[in-house]
Amino acid sequence: MITIVDYQMGNLHSVKRAFNRLGVEVNIASKPSEILSAKKLILPGVGHFGKAMDHLKETGLIDALNEAVLVEKTPVLGICLGMQLMSTFSEEGDCKGLGWFDADVVRFQVKDTLHFKIPNIGWNSVQKKKESQLMREIGPDNSFYFVHSFHVRTSNPTIVLGTSNYESDFVCALEKENIFGVQFHPEKSHESGFQLLKNFSEL
Repeated sequence: MITIVDYQMGNLHSVKRAFNRLGVEVNIASKPSEILSAKKLILPGVGHFGKAMDHLKETGLIDALNEAVLVEKTPVLGICLGMQLMSTFSEEGDCKGLGWFDADVVRFQVKDTLHFKIPNIGWNSVQKKKESQLMREIGPDNSFYFVHSFHVRTSNPTIVLGTSNYESDFVCALEKENIFGVQFHPEKSHESGFQLLKNFSEL
């Protein structure tokens, strides 16, 4: 059973459909008690970092998420904004995140604005930086779908699971113990994305 966190900002149903295609049972949860009883969690997200943190506070989910993830060690996967929320701080909204990763979220800065538009929209490959069950059977020729104007930056290489390139390299996947995050959208990434979601469901 996969539990998708509903804090009113996310592509919940497209993620749910992707898991359903894999034959994985999914429920969408918006109550702290549901978060605490989850076996695996998905933290999705689309939109503004500051507004997303406000929604998490208003729905009373932050304490439950911290308890489930940091204390109970429930596996959690953050997708796009969901991964960014796991960071310490974001320039978008100038506010603190959940602080699960020693990382900040910064806006893309590109020099060649003719060829590299913001937001970064489209398919790109991912270079694995360490071995991980999340990336099992996913090779360098597998591409994933990105839509984002901000990206994660960290000085801690041990948590970097993958990077991609948009004029320059940027971190696009993080992993620390039971906590995983990807900047791209696996639910929109066809077979590569389905493999990643399958890997998470089998952790």
